Amino acid sequence: MMKKIKTAPYVPTEFSVAKSESDRAVFEIYPFEPGYAITFAHPIKRLILSSTVGCAPVAIKIEGAVHEFDSVRGVVEDVARLVVNLKNIRFKIAGERVEFGVSFKGPKEVKGADLVSDGVEVVTPDVHFASINEDGELKLSVIIERGMGYVPSEDLRDIVPEGYLPLDAIFGPVKKINYKIDKMLVEDNPNFEKIVFELATYGQIDPKEVFNAGIATMFKQMEVFSTALGIKNALPLGKSPIVDDGLKALLTKVEDLGLSARSNHCLAKSELIYLGEVALLSENELAKVKNLGKKSLDEIKERFEQLGYPIGTLDDDISARLRDKLTELKAES
Repeated sequence: MMKKIKTAPYVPTEFSVAKSESDRAVFEIYPFEPGYAITFAHPIKRLILSSTVGCAPVAIKIEGAVHEFDSVRGVVEDVARLVVNLKNIRFKIAGERVEFGVSFKGPKEVKGADLVSDGVEVVTPDVHFASINEDGELKLSVIIERGMGYVPSEDLRDIVPEGYLPLDAIFGPVKKINYKIDKMLVEDNPNFEKIVFELATYGQIDPKEVFNAGIATMFKQMEVFSTALGIKNALPLGKSPIVDDGLKALLTKVEDLGLSARSNHCLAKSELIYLGEVALLSENELAKVKNLGKKSLDEIKERFEQLGYPIGTLDDDISARLRDKLTELKAES
């Protein structure tokens, strides 16, 4: 038998979601040439861990306490323990920043579910925060922001309001991401490879959105090479491996994206109801939406990048499919 001589590596053709829950998903990508799977799997894992946007408490103000080694009369935990407990509670917010205040009288066990306000959702409601004795009272204010990775409290001291204690902020919404590489048979070669990712979040964001955002970030980082080297067939951003047929995320309503009230209002006034209607716009068209300021424009662009569909990057094929699906959706409603 004549030996086959290759002139290009095999290109993977299959991407599937083997398991999907609100806080956990399993993804499979295959087949890769022998040795290629690890080349892609490790950078994807690192990007998802480091660049996924989440939200976290960045500062706290407790009435009657001036530093983290203080205690509050009638509260079992000292301030240092309250800070640790707060960082163990996972939040979702609407917009980029929320500041809210709450107060409690004893006797009471305060849990995550009690730390709610307008624009704030707690996804770990059963996590313990404080124990208040019968004669105790606890008044506090919290600032929650969106961000990436880990930011130490020292870096936040100059940007939190006076009277607040800055906190080490752990923004990452990913609890765990692991991968394994399985062997598989392609034609007569049993050494081809399959990447199996297992991704778990704290419940603040759907794992599929996390994976999409990580892949979109990788494409965006690689774009400099296609631009500088003139690579004509580089994969455009709009071609990222979007899960669940690639378009389900864009068939949800704008109000579900967690934008600020102003951004939601401007899009609604322009009758942009579904995410797909916004994704179909160019950046110039989006900028012309009535009363949409630069801050709102930047917020919308950032959110769509996180979805894996940066504004103005959809190719003709995806755009055509999306328009058809939006037409069907509107006809049904």
